[in-house]
Amino acid sequence: MMKTTYKPTSLLLMAVFVLFAAGCQGSLSENPPLHFNQNMDFQERYDAQEANDFFEDGRAMRAPVRGTVARGHLKEDTAFWTGRDASGNFVSDNPLTVDMALLERGREQYEIFCSMCHGLAGDGQGIIMTGGYGYVPAPTYHSDMVRAQPDGYLYDALTWGVRSMPGYGTQIKVEDRWAIVAYVRALQRSQAAPMSDVPESER
Repeated sequence: MMKTTYKPTSLLLMAVFVLFAAGCQGSLSENPPLHFNQNMDFQERYDAQEANDFFEDGRAMRAPVRGTVARGHLKEDTAFWTGRDASGNFVSDNPLTVDMALLERGREQYEIFCSMCHGLAGDGQGIIMTGGYGYVPAPTYHSDMVRAQPDGYLYDALTWGVRSMPGYGTQIKVEDRWAIVAYVRALQRSQAAPMSDVPESER
């Protein structure tokens, strides 16, 4: 078996390293930490609402250049973005493809934003309405009046609000608003489904 031997230089380096590591244990320093890679950490920049003498109005925040649109925000599809057609009328049908994935997304968002007032079944019997808090009663989705409304109307009400209901356009993204509309239609269908909707094996 070979015996391992260390040169004096190696032993000295090891001793220095051990002493250095031991000296770092629990020591406090008032000096700022070493920051070798600056990585633009100290770039000259302005936060929101800060003043900036470079501009005549003294504001750092600048309005977008007139006539420009951020990438991905060109709202060419009027029906999708507003729920209305080119003439300003509510669109009759959901512009998204209604499938199980969309309905599941709609259910999730509905339960977060809508169920506390409109109820899990869409009957207007959410906890806010039945808890005696003094709110104006939320309408049921199962009335003939609401069933007769086009999908664009439901989207518009969800976006901007209607009567005492606030709008959720700033909280729920466009795709999810349409998903909620699709789920509301599913709730309506569930409460007034014809026998033909029930599978033959379960009638």
